[in-house]
Amino acid sequence: MNNEQHKFFLYARKSTDVEDKQVLSIEAQITELRTFAKQNNLDVVEEFVEKQSAKIPGRTIFGNMLKRIEQGEADGILAWHPDRLARNSVDGGQIIYLIDCGRIAAMKFPQFWFEPTPQGKFMLNIAFGQSKYYVDSLSENTKRGLRQKVRRGEYPSVAPIGYINDVRTKSIVVDRKKAKVIKAVFEFYAKGNARLEDVSDFLAQRGIFSRGGKRIHKTRATFILSNPFYTGLFKYGGELHEGKYEPIITKKLFDSAQEILKQRGKPRHKQKNEPQAFCGLIECAECGMMITAEKQKGHIYYRCTKKKIKCSQPYTREEELDRQLSSLIQKVSLRADWAEKLLEMAEKDKAVSAQSVSAFVLESQNQIRAIQTKLQRLLGGYLEQDIEREIYREEKSKLLLEKKSLDEKMARIEQKQNDWLEPFQNWIKVATTLVKIASRGRIGRAKIGKFDIGVLDRNRTCTASFGGRYCIHSTTRTINNPPTRYILNSNFMYTTSLGDGE
Repeated sequence: MNNEQHKFFLYARKSTDVEDKQVLSIEAQITELRTFAKQNNLDVVEEFVEKQSAKIPGRTIFGNMLKRIEQGEADGILAWHPDRLARNSVDGGQIIYLIDCGRIAAMKFPQFWFEPTPQGKFMLNIAFGQSKYYVDSLSENTKRGLRQKVRRGEYPSVAPIGYINDVRTKSIVVDRKKAKVIKAVFEFYAKGNARLEDVSDFLAQRGIFSRGGKRIHKTRATFILSNPFYTGLFKYGGELHEGKYEPIITKKLFDSAQEILKQRGKPRHKQKNEPQAFCGLIECAECGMMITAEKQKGHIYYRCTKKKIKCSQPYTREEELDRQLSSLIQKVSLRADWAEKLLEMAEKDKAVSAQSVSAFVLESQNQIRAIQTKLQRLLGGYLEQDIEREIYREEKSKLLLEKKSLDEKMARIEQKQNDWLEPFQNWIKVATTLVKIASRGRIGRAKIGKFDIGVLDRNRTCTASFGGRYCIHSTTRTINNPPTRYILNSNFMYTTSLGDGE
């Protein structure tokens, strides 16, 4: 049977994958194949064009073409090269089978010889095998290149919101505008009173949407808040890696957000009543519950919440409570000579703390070097197949997170080693002016908020709760610097202050 008696399907294919980078465009293939068909008197009954990779089975147009060949609409295929037809064993085997069955009687390629003989089928099998080998080899080379890129700390994929892929430098850089929003949303969520829906609203109000221009869904919001990429660490291939790009947030902030995520963004319950000045600042001395307030007949009354046990304490009018607090604050006013002494000791402590910071930094650096050594040993054990892959990934993640925490803690302490000094100096200044504060009009919360003390209420009488630590909102606070800690923990100071105020 000569060429004039065969009916051919023209098939042209090119994918956007790297595998077809050097192949002629579809337009060029069709032009060359039409010319070839005319020169060789080939009867082309239909043209099939496909833009899809052939490395995996399942091409729709290719499958439709073979189906129509089985139905007898054509018995020949015209293509630029066998690799246009198949780069996998399934499609290649299907073509060979159709040749064996006689469904395909002729195949023409401008750059390849074929005839339906044992030698021809053998050569076609080799061509298909070479095509598959090329794809497999290219895939392995690509993966090897990506692994090397990851080892250099380069993220081999599309950067998340807040970063951009710089085409010029082939690196990931911070998107200054969006990065501020991402940092702000972490801070917003870490406060603990926002839901994931609130996060979506927060991002939408600041112009952050999905790539399709839609609002960020709460599932996507969860992904953003749980992505360690923003701390300078990224996941690839199931492992955690250190990135060579600028972090947007600290690991401390990231960890805070993770704690909130465990609760799935449960919001705080809104107060049913209008908040009053002293609510949340005073505890009942009998049962330990907080004091609440309610408005009755134009006056505000404070009473124990009595949530856990029976309590016999009565209510107290706000005016009476304010008077008692004013008197109490006057008693804990700090004398000028005490204030001067405290400030002198704080300055001395500043010098001492500088030495402590240097020692801490040196110790942290040693710990970081030890972690790096462990990482090298861990990698060696994995390469020698002494450690399973899952164990290697888990231990590597732990070490990288520990190293990240040490890096941030060291940087934070170096930058903020004296941050305690200014707040403490302000505290001293406020403590020396408590008499003036107490003598003002009814200013409610400010009278306690200016000076951190715990207030107990029993029998409609307020007393101060002193000791080595002081409480507001049931939050325990301590001052860590030696001279400050020594003075504040001294019961003598409190006794003297109270005695001088009476």
